[in-house]
Amino acid sequence: MSSVSAPAQFHRPRGKALPAMTLGLFLLLALAVIHLGIGARFVGPQTVITALLSYDPTNFDHKIVVDLRLLRLLSAIVCGAALGVAGALLQSVTRNPLGEPHILGLNAGAALAVVLATATGSSWLAEPLGRPLIAAVGAAALFGVVLGLASAGKNGLTPMKATLFGVAFSAFASSLTAAILILDEQTLDDLRIWLAGDLAGLTYLALVNAAYVVSAGCAVALVLAPYLNVLALGDAVAKGLGVNVMAVRAASLLAAALFCGAAVSIAGPIAFIGLVVPHMVRRLVSDDLRLLFPLSAIGGGVLLLAADIAARTIVAPQELATGLLTALAGAPVFIFIAARRFR
Repeated sequence: MSSVSAPAQFHRPRGKALPAMTLGLFLLLALAVIHLGIGARFVGPQTVITALLSYDPTNFDHKIVVDLRLLRLLSAIVCGAALGVAGALLQSVTRNPLGEPHILGLNAGAALAVVLATATGSSWLAEPLGRPLIAAVGAAALFGVVLGLASAGKNGLTPMKATLFGVAFSAFASSLTAAILILDEQTLDDLRIWLAGDLAGLTYLALVNAAYVVSAGCAVALVLAPYLNVLALGDAVAKGLGVNVMAVRAASLLAAALFCGAAVSIAGPIAFIGLVVPHMVRRLVSDDLRLLFPLSAIGGGVLLLAADIAARTIVAPQELATGLLTALAGAPVFIFIAARRFR
């Protein structure tokens, strides 16, 4: 990949970027305070802030906030950010407005890999980065098959073909996952809540390991951003400007797999965060990927936090799986975009 600057049409006025980022961070902080306050015992916003800034281990409310709820909050932010950037990356590299980890098969591939490793007792699961990297390999493998088959034929890769192959192979991988779980009751007991897309029962070690993988994905995505801006003009133009199209696509596949592997290892296959957030950012701010990626990370964290708050309050004192809420909210958006794109 040679040194390429973003083309002129992507140098859109950046006046909206700073206000949008400021608003996004404010919403993230506000939702974080709300998220830490809700539960079996309500903790007021002032107490939540005090617990974070001046923790008192003898204060019962402080212990609830920091010891019991903070991990779930951080997990939602990391997972949402990973899915938001993964969606923006996939939509760009496939030129598909419906590009999203759940639709294109990455989530299903990641979940299948984790379930298979668990059922076979793989020693890799005991390694520090084992689970997110196993999930990343599964995501990359299934998405590679989807891209390969969707690119075949005289028309090459098209949004319709990518979507159809993604949905088909997601269903295939999900069927294999279900078959493994039916045959292995212990694995079913271990993973059934996780497979619904849930943020409960995590550990700081799992979160830190996933955060390392997300950080690696972010580094790759930021390096790729200007090249993907050029690639949006078409393969022929990008090649003429010195971009190695195959290398950019391969690196994009790696970054997307890292994001999805980390997110799935934390919370299971959560759908539609990566579909909704990038479209909102493009419509409200910019389609320059150098802005789209960081704003999608913030937006993904905001959206998943909001979904988790809803999951914990709608049927309180019981809780719903967070993935159920994102699927219910995201499915109408998917239908709307598909109807507009393919009519």
